[in-house]
Amino acid sequence: MGDMPRSTSDGVHGSEPGGRAASVRDTARSLRPVPESFASPIHDPRVVARVGVWLGIAVLLAFLTGVFSHLAQDPVPWLPLGEGPFSPHLAWVYRVTQGVHVAAGLVCLPLLLGKLYAAYPALFARPAVRGPAHALERASVALLVASASFQVVTGVLNTFQVYPWEFSFRRVHFAVAWVLVGSMLVHVAVKLPTILRVVRAGLDDDAPRSGDTAGPRTASPAVAEPSVPADGAAERAGAARRGFLAAIGAGVLGLSALTLGQTVRPLAPLAVLAPRDPRIGPQGLPVNKTARGAGIGPEAVGPGWRLELVGPDRVLRLDRDALLAMPRHEAVLPIACVEGWSATAAWSGVRLRDLVALVGAPEDAAVLVESLQESGLYRASELAPEYVWHPDTLLALRIDGEDLHLDHGFPARLIAPNRPGVRQTKWVARIEVLGSGGDA
Repeated sequence: MGDMPRSTSDGVHGSEPGGRAASVRDTARSLRPVPESFASPIHDPRVVARVGVWLGIAVLLAFLTGVFSHLAQDPVPWLPLGEGPFSPHLAWVYRVTQGVHVAAGLVCLPLLLGKLYAAYPALFARPAVRGPAHALERASVALLVASASFQVVTGVLNTFQVYPWEFSFRRVHFAVAWVLVGSMLVHVAVKLPTILRVVRAGLDDDAPRSGDTAGPRTASPAVAEPSVPADGAAERAGAARRGFLAAIGAGVLGLSALTLGQTVRPLAPLAVLAPRDPRIGPQGLPVNKTARGAGIGPEAVGPGWRLELVGPDRVLRLDRDALLAMPRHEAVLPIACVEGWSATAAWSGVRLRDLVALVGAPEDAAVLVESLQESGLYRASELAPEYVWHPDTLLALRIDGEDLHLDHGFPARLIAPNRPGVRQTKWVARIEVLGSGGDA
């Protein structure tokens, strides 16, 4: 037999690497998922939009109550404390806002997970970026997910007082909150026409009716447009979507019920996920910082303890017996913490206004209260005049008829209405009268 021509064979073998590479590329392209690859009716813009609305409400509640707490702890000159929602006449406000803050932050977890599950097919849309508006939308979503995840994780750890980081939780948590809200507002602004359109659409209508412009069409293939279903499929798809939304709602309500008991006393037996039980602690009140944790020993609060009053007219040093001999007042007030727990007690002691009057304080004076605690961000607290002169602002000596427990601030602590617990200074050693506006 004669030799076969080599040119054809060489040509085939010569092109084999290129042909194989093309085949691999074609196979990879065929295996790469696209939004249409996800057939579940849950991956639908109507589900994404509805869960997104709930998530937006939770984020805004957490943000507004968080800003309120931040301003209550670190006042700014242009927003004087003692007025509006910061008024000492509204003793319940701080308690409610911090309970709402923690609850809203916690329910962001199931809402965020639900939204991500419903929308994740959008990650496989091609091209990945279709223009400036789409790029802005994707960037806002990435920033929203990252900042929301950070806020939820660090917030939950803070409620349990676990800090596996070196940065200041309060400052960073506050800063990232603005990033979260900003990215959410950008995302809503870009997607608002789509959101309004799909929220108005029924969950059962997989294909818009003739002339129906309110159906679930979107200008973006972020989630694939559903195909026209067979008879009965629309109802089944709608039932699946409603079931998913109901499961998310049940998760939100269940998580709230299992944590709100640290703020709402009737729900306390259900608060199995709350980091604090408001019924447990010395004298029936929880304690965040113990005397030992603050470096306060029995010798510092023994018979040698004196309260120093510093005013424009004189300086006085009073022992506990002298304070007990003064006219005493009782106030039933809640103490509320940024971790979300709160509890009410009957506090008994000397009105702060009576003490500062002894050293010549004018009626527009602010006051600085300092602790025996030698260091720490909250070892001192400044009170605006509205708090100083409120009749329920006390230097408390007793609680529910008993002398203060050392962990609750014995021999004397500050208690005032509508203030953060961290600003209710314990182990008080010094009270200084400041000029009006807080000037010494």
